[in-house]
Amino acid sequence: MPAFLNPAEAEMWVGVGLLIFLGIVIFGAKAPKLINASLDAQTAKIQSDLDEAARIREEAQHLLAQLKIERAEAEAQAQEMMAAAEEQAKLYAAEAKAKLEESLARRQQMAERRIANAEAQAATEVRAAAADLAAAAAEVVLTKRLAGMKSDPLIDGALGQLATKLQ
Repeated sequence: MPAFLNPAEAEMWVGVGLLIFLGIVIFGAKAPKLINASLDAQTAKIQSDLDEAARIREEAQHLLAQLKIERAEAEAQAQEMMAAAEEQAKLYAAEAKAKLEESLARRQQMAERRIANAEAQAATEVRAAAADLAAAAAEVVLTKRLAGMKSDPLIDGALGQLATKLQ
């Protein structure tokens, strides 16, 4: 058995110590690189998350600004619609008032015509009644005057026809 494999020999333990030392040096040299690589990966992931959050925030701010603009436009449009509706309501009210006044004027004219027609008819009826009354009075007066006189058949016939002709 060679001397470097014999546990009783110091050279073996020096070799084992050297191998352990070289393992620690090699591992020690690689360990910071592995730790740095892991930390760099974590840093890159955190940075990408921060970049994504910043991008999302910018997008949200842009969307918020756009929504504010749309809201302002919608409010302006609603105010315009309200103003137009109020104006149209005023126009409808004015038209309704004009139509009502026109209707009232027509009805007043019709009532005035009816009153004038009734007055004319009443005047005609009063004239007819006055004529009848005058004819009856004339008949009575003529009858009384002629009562003392001798009757003439022609005058009596004319008096009878006079009443019918005056009606």
